[in-house]
Amino acid sequence: MALVKLFWMILAGVCIVVAAVFLLRRDLNTAFVIAALGLVAWFLNYRAQMKAIIAAADLQENSDDGKEESTTDSDDD
Repeated sequence: MALVKLFWMILAGVCIVVAAVFLLRRDLNTAFVIAALGLVAWFLNYRAQMKAIIAAADLQENSDDGKEESTTDSDDD
């Protein structure tokens, strides 16, 4: 998962640099499109981070639920 996040961050950075080059060359339409693609790549990176955080929280919640069930089962005996 770390490689996916790294890939999207690198792609976003490259897009911003390329957009800056096109901006300096006064090719505004191309600069806008490349910058928009960089923004999409950044959002995909953010999405990958949030998926990992949510998965970890769900795993933590499920493990906590398992502990509670095992303690309540022993109370019934």
